[in-house]
Amino acid sequence: MTSSVQRKRIRKSPDDRRAEIVEAAATVALTEGLECITLRRIAEQLDVRPGLISHYFPAVEDLVAEAFGSAATAELETLLPADPPDGSPLNHLARFFARTTGPAYDDMSRLWLNARHLSRYRPVLRERVLGQESLWRGRLTAVVRAGVDQGQFRTEDAQLTAVRILVVIDGLASHANTGLGNHPPSVTRLAAATAERELGLPDGALAPTS
Repeated sequence: MTSSVQRKRIRKSPDDRRAEIVEAAATVALTEGLECITLRRIAEQLDVRPGLISHYFPAVEDLVAEAFGSAATAELETLLPADPPDGSPLNHLARFFARTTGPAYDDMSRLWLNARHLSRYRPVLRERVLGQESLWRGRLTAVVRAGVDQGQFRTEDAQLTAVRILVVIDGLASHANTGLGNHPPSVTRLAAATAERELGLPDGALAPTS
């Protein structure tokens, strides 16, 4: 006599299922582009029916925005965590610039380019892009202000300094599709050099440390 054991299906909570869908969409966004996020594509990614995806995201535009927001927030927490390992703004900023290189950062740079382009035509995505930009400005401004308070940095306008640094970073990131590795070192560290000048630091103060 033969017997079979039926695999017990584990029903995920709505919050867990929604998070799973967003994570899958973020993966597609990073590897294929935001345009490739469709209800059917994410259903294939998760091996479920499209109806399950539409149950949580009736409008695919909401899923596209969520996917971008999820990936951008993860990037922010990696590059500029709210709670750094130590209390030194100088070290915090130096680690930030050291992390803004490599394939993972290039993928995010491409995603930002993708999102900003599509946001011209997609209002929901545009709101999410603007929100993420605000989070970046706030997080970097907080680091600069902390450095000023501790006597490590010198600037009269922390927010303006943060914006100037981010403008340079975005300018460099705009070359992600053509190869950031083709730039000479003096160009690749232009953002760090700008920060050093803006914050009254000596050349090389924000150079990567081993």
